[in-house]
Amino acid sequence: CLENTDPRTRGRGIQLLSQVLLQCYSLLQEKEVLHLVLFYENRLQDHHLVIPSVLQGLRALSMCEVLSPGLAVSVLKAIFQEVHVQSLLQLDRHTVYSIIINFMSTREEELKGLGADFTFGFIQVMDGEKDPRNLLVAFQIVRDLIAKNYALGPFVEELFEVTSCYFPIDFTPPHNDPHGIQREDLILSLRAVLASTPQFAEFLLPLLIEKMDSDLQSAKLDSLQTLTACCAIYGQKELQEFLPSLWSSLRREVFQTASEKVEAECLAALHALSACLSRSVLSSDTEDLLDSFLSGILQDCRHHLCEPDMKLVWPSAKLLQAAAGASLRAYHRLTRSVLPLLLEQYTKHTQSSQRRTVLEMLLGFLELQQKWGHVEEDESTLLALRAPVCSVVFSALTDPSVQLQLVGIRTLTVLGSLQGFLSPSDLELVVDHLIRLALHEEDSQSSEAAMEAAGSLAPIYPKVFCERMVPRLEEELQCVSCSEPEEESSRGHCSLQQRCLQALAAVSTHTSIVRETVPVLLQHLRKVQKGSEAGNAQDVVSVCQSLHRVALQCQRDAEGCWYYHQTVVPCLLAMAVQAAMQESTRPLLGKALLEEEVLAAMVPIISAATTHLSPELAAQSVSHVVPLFLDGEISFLPQNSFPGSFQPFEEGECLEAQRRLVALLMAFVCSLPHNVAIPQQERLLRELLALSCSCNCPFTATTAAKCFAGLVNKHPAGQQLDEILQLAVNRMEPGLAEGPRRTQALTLLLWVRPGLAAGGGGSPGGRPGADSALPSQVTKALVLRYHPLSSRLTDKLLGLLGDTELGPAAADGFSLLMAESPDVLHKGCHADVRIMFRQRFFTDNVPKLVQGFHRAGPDVKANYLKGLSHVLNHLPKPVLVTELPTLLSLLLEALSCSDRVVQLSTLSCLQPLLLEAPQIMSLHVDTLVTKFLSLTSSPTMDVRIAALRCAHALTSLPTTVLLPYKARVIRALAKPLDDKKRLVRKEAVAARGEW
Repeated sequence: CLENTDPRTRGRGIQLLSQVLLQCYSLLQEKEVLHLVLFYENRLQDHHLVIPSVLQGLRALSMCEVLSPGLAVSVLKAIFQEVHVQSLLQLDRHTVYSIIINFMSTREEELKGLGADFTFGFIQVMDGEKDPRNLLVAFQIVRDLIAKNYALGPFVEELFEVTSCYFPIDFTPPHNDPHGIQREDLILSLRAVLASTPQFAEFLLPLLIEKMDSDLQSAKLDSLQTLTACCAIYGQKELQEFLPSLWSSLRREVFQTASEKVEAECLAALHALSACLSRSVLSSDTEDLLDSFLSGILQDCRHHLCEPDMKLVWPSAKLLQAAAGASLRAYHRLTRSVLPLLLEQYTKHTQSSQRRTVLEMLLGFLELQQKWGHVEEDESTLLALRAPVCSVVFSALTDPSVQLQLVGIRTLTVLGSLQGFLSPSDLELVVDHLIRLALHEEDSQSSEAAMEAAGSLAPIYPKVFCERMVPRLEEELQCVSCSEPEEESSRGHCSLQQRCLQALAAVSTHTSIVRETVPVLLQHLRKVQKGSEAGNAQDVVSVCQSLHRVALQCQRDAEGCWYYHQTVVPCLLAMAVQAAMQESTRPLLGKALLEEEVLAAMVPIISAATTHLSPELAAQSVSHVVPLFLDGEISFLPQNSFPGSFQPFEEGECLEAQRRLVALLMAFVCSLPHNVAIPQQERLLRELLALSCSCNCPFTATTAAKCFAGLVNKHPAGQQLDEILQLAVNRMEPGLAEGPRRTQALTLLLWVRPGLAAGGGGSPGGRPGADSALPSQVTKALVLRYHPLSSRLTDKLLGLLGDTELGPAAADGFSLLMAESPDVLHKGCHADVRIMFRQRFFTDNVPKLVQGFHRAGPDVKANYLKGLSHVLNHLPKPVLVTELPTLLSLLLEALSCSDRVVQLSTLSCLQPLLLEAPQIMSLHVDTLVTKFLSLTSSPTMDVRIAALRCAHALTSLPTTVLLPYKARVIRALAKPLDDKKRLVRKEAVAARGEW
């Protein structure tokens, strides 16, 4: 074939040889490679039909490691001379680029020996390329030419022209493009070329200025981003000639554009220009371009800051701040002129809105100073202006306008963060203002902002806040709690007390301050508890919320965390134990501490105080707390004078109050790290199991079951765990048998839904059927860690879906299994949560749910739909999209279910799918439109809102699919525009407007 006179036959022969070489090039010897290279070089002069196969052979040979020196240069010279690359097909052109890349990666020094001839040869190869696949490779070659210092010689402009002709990229990938090349890929690749060398500057900068003036927003954005990239490698020599034109274009865009994107990119480019000029090293005979550039910016922007109508104030301020933020030198140069001017304008304007604008601009410049930290005395304009700046800020804090106050508080926080700026007298004034705003300002926004500011500044000035703020807050709290408010002012009285508590918590951001505030909060808690009448539960909850905030803030510091834990946890336990012991003899004293909402507020305090302890300190603490509950060992508690013994796990009606404190035990032991041994753990598990199955109080039974589940989840695998689990299953299963209290028992186990779990205590005639308080907790604990028994318990729950009495509540159990647990079974308290447990649960159990649905009678089908919708609603959306085709018909059927929970869950599941899987959803558009419109008339407000959101989301489907339904939907959505609920009307307006 190789000697045949017919070019097609010769081509087939060379094609076969090239295919063989592509398979075995690594096995060739040096002499064989030499012989083949000479043959293929000669064939480059053959008929054009043969050339594609010749290039494939050369690509194989370019990957040979035994290629003799000089052959790479010889091959490329032959290609440059003999092949007109741009007349070849795309694949063959790509082959040429691949040969060049292979040689550049393995024969760099040889190719550099060609000098600028190699660059010129490549320019000829690339000139006229149009295919995006080839352009990505060609741009990579140009980047390598520049980055690896190949000689460009006199061809710099030609190399620039051959690449810049594609700027800005205008490419839209075809629909279903198999190659996956996006416009952004080409933009970034070309930008990397254009911004790779200062040698392109004289050609590129005029091009960028021209494209900035374009009417196309995409061209403006690309030009600005490319300019920003170039500034990283340019010096003032490259920029000098073009600075006036660049500034003119940037200023015009910021002053005139309606696009936030363009404005942001202009500011970024100006920042980059200023940074580039700041980096330049000045010699005695060179002009300081930075100074002249910033002078021009000042000249063009300064007068706008003084205009009465303030029309161009913000654009001017943004430009000045963008330039000033580039370097400390630029900052000092601009703030020398701008800060005095802004202070003057603040005084000149009398309206709060205008003053707010000026102060916000001043704040912007102060925030830039934060980048460089400490205020240097010798060169800072700021220190010279300390008095007027403080005066302006304090003036804003006393202004009636809430918005001006808020900006003032933000400015105060920034000033306080500048070390060395505020004098001791200024700091005292700052604290006084923050106390006034936090406690006495009517508007809650200002009060909350002041507390947040105090929390930010307290770690910087702990001594000042300890000595001045904490005592004032303590004094205010004592005054409020001692006074007897008139009935009409009781709301303000409660509000002031609440603010004192919140402020004490907010300022507790440093260990030395925590040591002052925690005793104050605990003392107030004791005071609230010791009233002659039952304490106000809401007051206790307020103190607990403040203590919880302090606990979270202490987690950042090991010393503060341990101080907090050993101070607060024993104190809370002591107060709760004392209240529980008093319950039987003096019912009114301390009763608030035993209410569910108060115990529920204590749980996160103890949990947050425990999760971040070191294993050594946690072990020290657990050695006291567990014996307290198991053996009544109270010696470690403060105020060790208790009226009786503490036996929460003993039988007896008089101990009911003590049993409620298992919630606090749960908060502690379920927050311990894995590697902390719990003393008497097996005994503790058995006691919790017994309590969860025998307690009359739903709250106690539920918390005991959750505590059991939390411990089981972390328990090491082995025989002990298997025995305790088998015991739990043996206690649980009888509770689900026939009996009068099955619904009450199953409702109790669904602790993740407090609304369902509420509803009163046990039946008057005896113990409620709490034997089932355990299955969901245990199932959840085991599902999270992939324990083998989890599937057995899940199957039990699946079986209950067919029960007419327990089915609906069992279906809600699937929400518990899939949802994030708020207190014990989550990663924050070190629970064993395996990765992708939801996906695994879905794979194992959804087929069973679907199968059960098809087999179920009409009276229980809704239970299976509810369980399925709960599972799907908590599944990661990418997983759900892949399973959608098989499940969509069931979801649509679920919309016809009369159960409100099923409807809501299904709608919330479908809404994101309309956005993420439009092609699949389009196939069912007729059914979806009908169902959604029907549910917009539901008697339940939540369902109407969810249906309207889904109707809104339908508009993301292809327009051609929607057009046949447009008139019908718009007519149907007119009715909810008159809905009696405002939230429904709001969604109807949005959905109908989109249609």
